[in-house]
Amino acid sequence: ASPAADASALCAALFDAYALLLGSDELLLGTLERIRAGNWAPGALRQTIEEHCGRFAAMDDPYLRERGADLRSLGQRILVRLVGGRRTPAYPPGTLLVGERIDVMDLAEVPEGCLAGIVCAQGSTLSHVAILAHARGIPAVMGVGDYPLHRLDGRTLMLDGYLGRVYVDPEAEALRELERIQGAERAMAAELSHWRQGPASTADGLPVALRVNLAAPAEVDLALGAGAEGVGLYRTEHPFMLHDRFPSEDEQVQLYRHVLAAFAPRSVTIRTLDAGGDKALPYLPVREDNPFLGWRGIRMTLDHPEVFVAQIRAMLRASQGLGNLRVLLPMVSGLAELERALDLLDRVYDQFVRDEGPTPRPPIGAMIEVPSAVYQAEAIARRVDFLSVGTNDLTQYLLAVDRTNPRVAPLLEALHPAVIRALRDIADAAQAAGKPVGCCGELAGEPGAALLLLGLGFDELSMSVTALPRIRRAVHRFTGERVQGLAQGALRCDRAQAVHDILEEALAESGLGALGAVAP
Repeated sequence: ASPAADASALCAALFDAYALLLGSDELLLGTLERIRAGNWAPGALRQTIEEHCGRFAAMDDPYLRERGADLRSLGQRILVRLVGGRRTPAYPPGTLLVGERIDVMDLAEVPEGCLAGIVCAQGSTLSHVAILAHARGIPAVMGVGDYPLHRLDGRTLMLDGYLGRVYVDPEAEALRELERIQGAERAMAAELSHWRQGPASTADGLPVALRVNLAAPAEVDLALGAGAEGVGLYRTEHPFMLHDRFPSEDEQVQLYRHVLAAFAPRSVTIRTLDAGGDKALPYLPVREDNPFLGWRGIRMTLDHPEVFVAQIRAMLRASQGLGNLRVLLPMVSGLAELERALDLLDRVYDQFVRDEGPTPRPPIGAMIEVPSAVYQAEAIARRVDFLSVGTNDLTQYLLAVDRTNPRVAPLLEALHPAVIRALRDIADAAQAAGKPVGCCGELAGEPGAALLLLGLGFDELSMSVTALPRIRRAVHRFTGERVQGLAQGALRCDRAQAVHDILEEALAESGLGALGAVAP
């Protein structure tokens, strides 16, 4: 499939998802309840939307936080209709969309071929508008902050979508440089289009499993078009956050079946509910002074086994006749809770087989994302079928840096020597136990870091859809021996910048400097 076809498929799927969201009982009943209490319709809808958006805003997961922005944009459009409507402006060729918030529906209003770029005060590269813009080859600079955007009206703008920069009224020399970069970009896009399908392997033929991270069924078509070899992480928090109660087993079956069937026979790793703490459910409120170290992940579901049981049963039902389900347990910190979860899972599985007949037992994995699990990784690996490393959380826990706190976020070094040594230890532990190990954190989607992970001994990489062609191309250019050499060099470094320089130099020597390694 072409990038344009992928973008169209994603856009259609997003609108289907939005239609289901707007038709949900939670939004309708909440709005009606406020109207009956004396509020006027626009105010009732606004309060209901904000209540739901607040649930997402409190989340640590940046992807799920952006889903709150989707919901707010939908609500604002309905409010505009309620108070008098809105006329669609004319969009000439070369249009730049500039605004506080820009959503997928704004993009849909611009005629094909007329949109040249996006500048948005809010949002991030994980927003659906940024993902869709990337799929269409349109530069998008998100989260520019408090800049007075009204001053940009009528000005000449030059956008750098990679570095996230906006140049106002650039000099002629800068414009010539832009034209040169655009030519290189077109050549890069043409080359990457050849790396969208087929299994990935190193230059010497070693297979590498490249999978995607998903949070909603709307992303399935784009992932398939990008040639994903399965799903390395399917987050299940999204439907739980949109309801005012725990989704029923039947409701969950429909969601999981859609993804499992779409990817069959390729594997789909479904993570059990990773809520609690900073991702508190509205119908299970918890106030904690430090939610990152709080009641979340496997801790919460073990305290509510009825939730865990219903979710596992839904996964088993959804996978019947397909056989491509893998189950992932989040935030495992030690053997005691892992063994409790495995015992409960086995009991659910045994009862399911008695009720429904012979059913393959899905492989069970554990996420390694807290320091205690790093030091018990081999013992954990011997009790499960695979390991999956969440580098986002692991990095912030190892470095004691809250990645959502702007005061300390610059200290969060993805290539910190301590992080690299921890990743090496996890890979060694998995190998000693004879189990595969993958990475589903953001590190896996950065070309240089992906090569480093392979050199450290990781078997599987799972990433955002848009990163797949770049990673497949980078992997194919390096041999297994060379990535191991990169890893050995990185392990000898005592500063993150030194690791970054090693990876950047390796990419540049292989003609892949434009792909980028990862921020130090």
